[in-house]
Amino acid sequence: MQPKKVLVVDDSKLIHKMFEVMLRSYALVHAMDGREGLERLHEHPDIDLILLDINMPSMNGFEFLEEVKRSEAFTEVPVIIVSTEGKDQDTVRGLQAGAAAYIKKPFRNEEILKLIERLPPMASD
Repeated sequence: MQPKKVLVVDDSKLIHKMFEVMLRSYALVHAMDGREGLERLHEHPDIDLILLDINMPSMNGFEFLEEVKRSEAFTEVPVIIVSTEGKDQDTVRGLQAGAAAYIKKPFRNEEILKLIERLPPMASD
């Protein structure tokens, strides 16, 4: 999969900056928590990948993921969870909620890039 527009939902400004550098060839849209992430999704309905943290204020990543997967407009958008939460139950919960992959922070750039490459194309592609 070659996404064109990626939504980064994370409360760390450093993570946003890292993705800016790492994903230069993609258009990035930024949100600092799940609620803002939902707003950005509706402002940018052409998002074709979401990079999602779990621990955030206002609305955490699991709550955000549940909302996204309930929405007909975004149910097919792949979500990669990128989180410091690495317990097995968190990984299972994320994947059961519809995430395409779960990667633990700190991560190597190559890990994220390989995951993105391996994502299947969306139905609308």
